[in-house]
Amino acid sequence: MEETLLKVINKFNDRAEKDEKLQKELEGVSRKIQMEFTDGKNYHFLLEDTKISDFGEGDIASPDITIISDTETIQMLFNKEMGPMKALATKRLKLKGSLQDMLKIRKLF
Repeated sequence: MEETLLKVINKFNDRAEKDEKLQKELEGVSRKIQMEFTDGKNYHFLLEDTKISDFGEGDIASPDITIISDTETIQMLFNKEMGPMKALATKRLKLKGSLQDMLKIRKLF
């Protein structure tokens, strides 16, 4: 899963570098994000000023956003085989954080 997450992060960072609309939307945003996998390791990263950085294994203190799922569901989301709304509705994906943060994090999927 780590390799997949790194690819998604790199893809997001490349898109954010070129997409002016995304840059404006995420400008000044600073969030600690944790991904909890029910069937694997946890990972964390920072979203700061349109860039994801500080990716690492394990938990992060006081995350602003927590994404909880299994590796299969996350893989399906990244491959566009399932949409985030369906994953949420079927309880295969759980998000903890403010509504505003939830709307921002959907850019990953």
